Amino acid sequence: MNGATEKSGKKVAILQSNYIPWKGYFDIIASVDEFILYDDVQFTKNDWRNRNKIKAPSGTHWLTIPVYHSIDDKISDVKISQTNWNDKHWKTIRQNYAKAGAFNEVKDFVGDLYASASQSHISEINRVFIQAICRFLDIDTLITRASDYTYGGDKSMRVLSLCKAAGGSAYVSGPAAQDYLDTELFRRENIEILWADYSGYPEYPQVHAPFDHGVSILDLILNTGTAAANFMKYVRPSSK
Repeated sequence: MNGATEKSGKKVAILQSNYIPWKGYFDIIASVDEFILYDDVQFTKNDWRNRNKIKAPSGTHWLTIPVYHSIDDKISDVKISQTNWNDKHWKTIRQNYAKAGAFNEVKDFVGDLYASASQSHISEINRVFIQAICRFLDIDTLITRASDYTYGGDKSMRVLSLCKAAGGSAYVSGPAAQDYLDTELFRRENIEILWADYSGYPEYPQVHAPFDHGVSILDLILNTGTAAANFMKYVRPSSK
């Protein structure tokens, strides 16, 4: 984290659930005491909630979970519209990563994750995948949902209220929020804001060139296996 000197106390991060998110998402999880899945906000179409990118010989390839949704649906309300999406995604991953450096090492972990993906709602699928990947990376951060708390407000006040409800004394945010987060609200409540820094990630042996940092963390896992933490910032290197 960068910015002000970190104070002692509880660090909280609040992010909408993403499907197989990139490594920066998991670094935020690893850097806090509690990570809250912000799933009681509006679902956004063609966004990271139900899709993400992997590498393919021709470039990046989208993996998208088909869903039913209407304009007013919260993320937690959105249902998956096909029952065999998981088989299709795992087949695509196998085709594109069969020659990746750690494919044989982790294929059972990733394959079992997809084989057991039977939840009916996108937010639950995302939560299961995120928690399983955290276990693989030895991230022991408490993961909760916004619906576990009673809070209110609008926009920045809503985030602040949720952070307070969770007992946070510091709020960790992705750098993009610097454009819209009302930091003065947090200052008045004596809650420190820490901005995640996504710069300076080392490259790793990626099976398909050119190198791309912005793909799903599954790319890192399939290429490096249990060495994945060596290419992240806040995850402790595994002793596996």
